[in-house]
Amino acid sequence: MRWRDRYGIRRLRGSKVAKFDREATDADIESLIAFAKSRRGVEFYVEPETFATDTTAVAVADDGEWTRRRVGSPAVIRKVARDLALPVYDVQLTGYPPRMREYNARRRNEEQG
Repeated sequence: MRWRDRYGIRRLRGSKVAKFDREATDADIESLIAFAKSRRGVEFYVEPETFATDTTAVAVADDGEWTRRRVGSPAVIRKVARDLALPVYDVQLTGYPPRMREYNARRRNEEQG
């Protein structure tokens, strides 16, 4: 079974597609699932669609490591999160977790020094 069939990327997103971005693909969803299964304490943060980009989700692990992928619609990532028994948040309501910024700062320091 293809991911698109399972998670309904096209069905759940409707006809609206951001003008300057590509659509979410099966590989995007598979990447988020692989990230979540290979790390501890993963939470998903849904970012809204904008004029230039499709709806995205950021997966953040307990150490702050993160990845961002297109998901097509919030309903898709909610289904993925439910299947994986992981929490999903609306980033406009909750913001990003502090551990994500701390991880970015650690990475910058490692690259500089």
